[in-house]
Amino acid sequence: MRRFARTLVTAAVAVTLVGGTAGWASGDSQAAVTGPPPGTAAWRADTAYGRSLPDPVTAAPREVAAFFAGLDDTARRRLLRSHPLVVGNLDGAPLPLRYEANRLAVVATGEARYASLAAPDRRILAFDPRGRGQVAEVFGDLEHAEHVSVIVPGSDNDAAGYDARRKPTTGPAGMARALREATGTGTGGSVAVIAWIGYTTPVGVGLDAADGRLARAGAVRLARFTAGLDAVGAPDPVLFCHSYGSVVCGLAARHTDARDIVAFGSPGMRADTAAALRTGARVWAARGPSDWIADVPNVEFAGIGHGADPTSAAFGARRVPAADVQGHTGYFAAGTRSLAAFAAIAKGEVR
Repeated sequence: MRRFARTLVTAAVAVTLVGGTAGWASGDSQAAVTGPPPGTAAWRADTAYGRSLPDPVTAAPREVAAFFAGLDDTARRRLLRSHPLVVGNLDGAPLPLRYEANRLAVVATGEARYASLAAPDRRILAFDPRGRGQVAEVFGDLEHAEHVSVIVPGSDNDAAGYDARRKPTTGPAGMARALREATGTGTGGSVAVIAWIGYTTPVGVGLDAADGRLARAGAVRLARFTAGLDAVGAPDPVLFCHSYGSVVCGLAARHTDARDIVAFGSPGMRADTAAALRTGARVWAARGPSDWIADVPNVEFAGIGHGADPTSAAFGARRVPAADVQGHTGYFAAGTRSLAAFAAIAKGEVR
C-alpha cells in the first residue's frame, strides 16, 4: 500500500514538472492538429488529369512520388499553383515543388507572423497554418545530401514563433544551424539538417507535457514525414530529439527508418529500455549536469509520465558526453562536447 501511495505521489509530481523548454510556467491544453492539410477537399475533387490525385491521407509517400514522376513540369506547376497547401505538405512530392508551394502558401495567409518564411532563400518543406502552425525547414541541400538529420523539438514550438528572436543554437532552427555548421563542409560528405515542427507541441508545463496524447499524434506525423524523405531518395535520417520531442521519437521509433535516434534533455521515451523501442536504429542519450529535466520523476502511471531515464545504464542507450552542457537548451552550444558528438553521429563517423 505504501508503495502504491508513493507511486501516486510521484505521478502527481510528474504532472507538475514534466515539460519542454519554457521553464516552470503552467501549461494550457492543446488540441492536436491532425489529418490532411487545408485544401484537401479541393485536391480530392480535382480531376483535371482524368483520374484521382493521390490522397494525402491514404496514398503512401512512394505512391505520391511515383505520381509526380509521371507528370511533366507544366502539370506539376499547375498543381502547385492550384493546391499550394496540399503540395507543400505532401510527403513524397518533389522537394523543389514543395519549397515553391510553401512559399505561395505562406504569402497567401497574409499574416505578418509568417512573412519571413516566404523569403527566397528559405527551403520550407512543410507549412500548415492551422492552430499555432506547423513548419519544417531544410538547412543545406537535401536533394544531394549524403547524410540527413532531423531536429524534433519539445514544448513551446510552433510556426507562429519559429522565427522569433532566441539565443543562438536554441530552438529548432538554431539547433539545426549549429549542427550543420559543426559538421563542416566537404568532410564526411554533405549534410542537410531539417528543423521539424510537424506536430502540436505542449505549451508550458502542464498535463499536456506529462501525458502522451500530443506525442502519439506527433509520432504518426513523424513516421510519415520520414517515409516521405525515403520516397524522394534521401538517406536514412538521424533523429535528434529534444525534451518532449524525445517522447515523440520514442513512440515513432519502430515506424521509421532512422539510422540513429538521439534523445537529449529527455523526460523518457515511453519505453523501459532501448530494445523496447523496437527499432533498428542506434539509440543515444545525453543529459547535462544542470538540466532541470533531471528533476522530473521517471515514472509512467495511468498515462502520466514518460517512463525510464534514457541516460540510465539500465535503459541501454549509448551515452553522448554532456558534462559541459549548460541548462536544458545548451546541447548545441559552440565548443561543447555534446555538439561535437552530435556532428560525428550526423556524419556517420561513429561506428
